[in-house]
Order: sequence, then structure tokens, then C-alpha cells
Amino acid sequence: MKKALITGASQGIGKEMAFILSKKGYHIIVVARDRKKLEDTFKNIKNCTIIDMDLSITKNCYKLYEQAKNIDILINNAGYGIFGNFLDTDVEKELNMIDLNIKSLHLLTKLFLKDMVKKDYGYVLNVASIGSFFPSPLLSSYYASKSYVLSLSLAIKDELKRKKSNVYIGAFCPATINTNFHKNAGLNGKIKGLNAYFASKYAIDKMFSKKTIIIPSYAKMLPFFIRLMPYTLIMKLAYKIQINKNK
Repeated sequence: MKKALITGASQGIGKEMAFILSKKGYHIIVVARDRKKLEDTFKNIKNCTIIDMDLSITKNCYKLYEQAKNIDILINNAGYGIFGNFLDTDVEKELNMIDLNIKSLHLLTKLFLKDMVKKDYGYVLNVASIGSFFPSPLLSSYYASKSYVLSLSLAIKDELKRKKSNVYIGAFCPATINTNFHKNAGLNGKIKGLNAYFASKYAIDKMFSKKTIIIPSYAKMLPFFIRLMPYTLIMKLAYKIQINKNK
């Protein structure tokens, strides 16, 4: 049976992706910090391994690799955001976010990708954001972390192509999705977004079709328009969007 590892799987798109891959016949390895939530969420899934682990701790990434070798799919979904002015946000929380959003993703990608390249088969899907394509006031550190995810994924993709490798790597770059992300980031407004199951299924389907940059729904054209817009206008619009999210 093929295996899929999904980080940040206790809720949101990580949870939905895990369910989708389970229905496709994969043994799913689900990772998050809250073991009880994982157990409650996946209690009816037979082919499932639950690992409770804080991936912002570097040594845990190595532990996870040792526990979950020989996987066929890696979905790096674990991550969170912090809302607020850069001068006001808690630096320790920001550094922890960077450890999770960037360092853990970087390390897990490197560890598992080496094995995939050796057998010339596998899928790595890194969850980025539509915010990967532009900076944003009030979510500055989060958008910067997701820019790293997109840039890293695209560069690795080119390296694999030059090696004529059959291993896939891509970046999922959704706009707002109906999850607890914004609440956890410190935003208080009622925010409408894409259905989490729809977005997750779209991402999985496009991953299997080996699309490199995956953007669901209305946001598909946004990167194109961003390239045409002056920087000052992008900043004004981004600031307004974040302020409206907090109303």
C-alpha cells in the first residue's frame, strides 16, 4: 500500500487532504501537535498512523523522517500566521512561525525528496499561499514565509527537471479558505473563503496531474495582474484587504 504523509493534519485543508488520500487507497500518516484531535478526527480510518509532534523543533523533523521513511507523497501543510503591525507582534511567536513555516518544510522536503529521487518516484506538495506572490502589511512575516515556500519549490522543480527526474514537487497557493487560520492568526472579522474540501480536492487532483503552481478558483489570475501593478498600489490594496478581514 502506498503511503502519504500530511503535516498539520488535525484541521483545515490538512485534514481534508488526508481524508481524500485515504479514500484513494493510501495509508495516511497524519502529523500535528494535538494527539487527541488527531485521534478524534481519524478514529474511523483503518489505514492511518497518528504522530503527535511539534515540527517547529528541528530535531523532531529528523525523528519524523526516521518514523515515516519510504513514503510516496509528502504534503507540507503545517504552518500558521500572525496578524498585526511588525513592530507590535511578538518576536518569539514570529520566530516559532518561521521555524514551522520555513525550516521544517525545508528540512522535510530535503530528507524525503532524496529518497524519492533515488527511486525516481514520489510527490511533494508544499502548501504556500496566494500571498506568496506579493508582500502584505499586517501579515508581513507570514506572507514572507510563504514567498520562501513558493521560491524554494519552483527552484527545486527546475533542478529535478534538469535531472530528468520523475519526482513531482509543486506549490499550492490558495486565497482565503474557510478554516481556523485567520482566527488563529489573530483576526477577528467574519471572513468568507473557499470550502476547505473543495480547495483540498482541487489541490490533490492538480498534484496528480503534475501542475507546478496550484491556485484554485477566482485567484488564478491574481499573479498575472500583480506583475502589471505598481508596487505602491499593491501595498495599498493588500493593506485594505487585511484591514477588512479584521472588521
